[in-house]
Amino acid sequence: MFKSSYINLALALLFAATSAGYTASAFAMETSAPAKKAKLDSSYLSTIPEGPPDAILGIAEAFKACTDENKVNVCVGAYRDSTGKPWILPSVRKAEERLLADASSNKEYAPIAGDAKYVELALGFAYGSDADLSNIAGVQSLSGTGACRIGGHFLAKFVPTPEGCDKVPIYIPTPTWGNHIAIFREAGFDVRRYRYYNPGTNRLDYDGLIADLKDAPEGSVILLHACAHNPTGCDPTMDQWKDISNLIKSKSRHVFFDSAYQGFASGDAEADASALRYFVNEGHNVVLAQSFAKNFGLYGERTGTLSVVCNDAAEKSAVMSQLKLIIRPMYSSPPIHGSSIVRTVLTDDGLTSEYYENCKEMATRIRAMREKLVETLKGVGSTHDWSHVTEQIGMFAFTGMSSDMCDELTSKYSIFLTRDGRISLAGLNDGNIEYVAKAIHSVTDGKSITS
Repeated sequence: MFKSSYINLALALLFAATSAGYTASAFAMETSAPAKKAKLDSSYLSTIPEGPPDAILGIAEAFKACTDENKVNVCVGAYRDSTGKPWILPSVRKAEERLLADASSNKEYAPIAGDAKYVELALGFAYGSDADLSNIAGVQSLSGTGACRIGGHFLAKFVPTPEGCDKVPIYIPTPTWGNHIAIFREAGFDVRRYRYYNPGTNRLDYDGLIADLKDAPEGSVILLHACAHNPTGCDPTMDQWKDISNLIKSKSRHVFFDSAYQGFASGDAEADASALRYFVNEGHNVVLAQSFAKNFGLYGERTGTLSVVCNDAAEKSAVMSQLKLIIRPMYSSPPIHGSSIVRTVLTDDGLTSEYYENCKEMATRIRAMREKLVETLKGVGSTHDWSHVTEQIGMFAFTGMSSDMCDELTSKYSIFLTRDGRISLAGLNDGNIEYVAKAIHSVTDGKSITS
C-alpha cells in the first residue's frame, strides 16, 4: 500500500513537470543536483588599494624576521624584565590563580557597561580613593584605544560645534601616540594639532603649547596625556598644569585626558594622577580614557575604562545611557578576564600593596636604564648633551635622532625603533645597552641631535 502510494506520487510529479514543459531527464537533473550559482559581481574588490602597514607593528614583524644575533627591539611599548623577557606582575599572577581556583566563576557575558565593581575600583584608582564617584559616569572599555574611541564618538556627537567650524575640533599634541589621530578622525572630529615638543631643545615647548591653545576656538576639545607623554616623556610641571587648566577654562573648552601610564611613569600611582585630579578639583568636566595595559601588564587582555565627570545624578544617568548606545552596536560588551584580574588585585589589601611594589619595580628599572644609557653614551665617546633623556619620564626616551639616523641603526646594527627617534627603554638591559650605546654614538657622532 505504501509502495503504490509513493509510485503514484512520483508519477503525479512527473506528469506535472512534463505538462510544464520539462522532459523527464531535465526533471531528474533539477531534482538531483543543485543549480549552479551565478557568479557574483566582485569587481569592487579589485579596486581596493593596499593599505599602509602599521608603523610600529610593522617594525615588530621586521624584528622577528631578522636573523642577526645582536638584534635589539626598542620599538614596541611593552615592558621587558632585565633579561629581555615579558614580565607578568606577581600580583597579577596571584590574582589570576585565585580566579582559576574559584569554582563559582563563569564565562557569561558582561553587561554593556562592563563589570560594575571593576569600573568602580578603576575610577577610584584614577580619581583617588577618597573621590566622590557618585557623579562620574564610567564604562569598561577595550583598553585605552577603545576608551578613546568611545569617548571620541561621544564628544563628537554631543559637544556643540563651535561657531565657524564644520566639525568639533580636537587639539592633539605634536607629537603624540600615533593611533590618536586615526581614532579621533574616525570618531568624527576635525583633528588639529598644538605644539608640544621643541626639537631644538629636546624638551617641552611650553610657550608654543600655550600659544596654540589660546588660539583654539571656544568649545574645542583638548587632548592631554595624563602622565608620561608618549612618545616624548616630557610632562608639564605642576605649575604649568595649573596654567593649562586656567587657559582651557577661560574659553569653555573640553578636556580629554588619556591615562596609559599611571603608576608606571614614576612608580607612584598617586603622584602620576596629580594633573587629572587637579583638573577635576578645578571643576572641569573631564573625559578620561584609562588603560591597564602598561601599569598592570595586561597588554593582551584589553582592559580599560572610559569615564565622564558630570555635574549631578541626572547628567550621569543620561551620559551612561548614551555611552551604552555607543558600545552596544560597536562590540556589545567587553571581555571579562582582564577586568576580573584588576578587580581581584584592587579588592585585596595584600595584593594591592604587592601591586604597588611591582609597579615601582618596573619604574625603577626603566629609570635605571635611562641613567645607564646616558652614562654609557658618554663612556663610549659621545660628546652630545643627552641630559634630556634622563629628564624624561615613562617607558620611552625621545632621543632627538633623525629618521636617517634611525634607519642606519636598523640597517647597519639591527636595532629596531620608530623613525622619530623614540626608544623603548624597556628593551634595554645589561646585556645589550653597550651595543646600543656604541651604535647610537656611531650614527650621531659629528651630527646634530637637535633641529
